[in-house]
Amino acid sequence: MPDAVDQITAAWRAQRPDVDTSPMEIFGRLSRLGRLVDRELTDFFRGHGLERWEFDVLATLRRSGNESGLSAGALNKAAMITSGAITNRIDRLTAKGWVDRVPDPNDRRAIKVVLTDSGRTLVDRLLPLHVSNEERLLSALTPTDRQTLIPILRKFSESLGDLSLD
Repeated sequence: MPDAVDQITAAWRAQRPDVDTSPMEIFGRLSRLGRLVDRELTDFFRGHGLERWEFDVLATLRRSGNESGLSAGALNKAAMITSGAITNRIDRLTAKGWVDRVPDPNDRRAIKVVLTDSGRTLVDRLLPLHVSNEERLLSALTPTDRQTLIPILRKFSESLGDLSLD
């Protein structure tokens, strides 16, 4: 069944048959899928009383496995946002009681951000639900489809420089 991108590329082929629009078939789908998935995840987290970014920051702290927390800079790199934005986000999460700022034991000038017990409980409660929601979103793909897609997407990401969180 043709999708929206098929319709777009067919229209281009009709208007400009001299231009190979096949890259649009990939980028158009990636772009549209990104928006659709973003909306689905945003709705999921809002249904649980969170903004998506709140879960992202809390989950970053939880998966780090570092009980002494992470610096704002480390959180900033993981979230790929500006330093001003991460400060604002930490302030908002602190106000909700999900994170605390604590002095860095190795550097008196530095502060670490740590999950509170309620922040950890929240992430631990939502993680399985989040993964189940992602499973629902992927339900149209067979296990073989998924195993085929993973290395292709990895290769594409790596080719554009997405090599690590550092």
